[in-house]
Amino acid sequence: MIGALFGGTFDPPHVGHEMIVDEVLEALHVEVVFVVPAYLNPFKSEFYAPVDVRLGWLRKLFRDNDKVEIVDFEVKQKRAVASIETVKYLLKKYDLEKLYLIIGADNYAKLHMWSGYDELKNLVEFVIASRDGIITPQGLKKIQINANISSSKLRADLDISFIPKSIKNEVLAYYIRNIMEKRIENIVKILDEKKAENIQSFDMSDRDYFVESVVIATTLGERHGLALLDTLKSELKSRGENFLNIEESDDWVIIDMGDILIHLMSAEYRAKYNIEEFLSAYKSPEISIETE
Repeated sequence: MIGALFGGTFDPPHVGHEMIVDEVLEALHVEVVFVVPAYLNPFKSEFYAPVDVRLGWLRKLFRDNDKVEIVDFEVKQKRAVASIETVKYLLKKYDLEKLYLIIGADNYAKLHMWSGYDELKNLVEFVIASRDGIITPQGLKKIQINANISSSKLRADLDISFIPKSIKNEVLAYYIRNIMEKRIENIVKILDEKKAENIQSFDMSDRDYFVESVVIATTLGERHGLALLDTLKSELKSRGENFLNIEESDDWVIIDMGDILIHLMSAEYRAKYNIEEFLSAYKSPEISIETE
């Protein structure tokens, strides 16, 4: 059996990945493409979406293609896995007579740095997935992909035209929420460093509230809330955050960021109004339609 190994973090999968699989099947005439999500890229220290989430996306994306097999070998190791390990695993398990290894054109220059490279080049035939006009050496098999996209670019832009339709909703929901969580973490960190107390955040995204998240913090005195406001303005606006409206007093500052609401309250006002209880108990309003 002739196969092709296509590995990556797939964080998230995008239409370029689909194109590579389709082109490999058509141009190389392989019987199976092994799509292998990495637990962690050997050249990186972290991932964004957890491996179980990425694995689920890939299974859904390629579930109707019987020539694609999603392999969880690297995921199960729970560590960064060198390609040589995966290659040996596939050759042994599937008794392959030939195995192509698909690599991106941007990774070719670093190929000699890969663990076990001298052995690896004797076990597989490298195939370059070329895009964006990156020049690669002559004499290598190439497949041309006309998609100017990468997972990192997709995470930054969330351009839905580059997200496969079958997983679009799941990918958007995950990364939008992930971005929100990072923003909330940043706000909480700033407030904590400036001595705000009892900082709490509330996710309201599934309750039809007028913002997606609410942050509440207790101030230490009459002027502390205003000082926190000044710090948030300085720190957050430089990171591209927008302040749509601000209501301020010595006891209560409300910052409306469009999708995030921040309450900076004195201890007395916080105890009096008990916003936490309201937010915790809040339910989406029920809409009743009367019919004759």
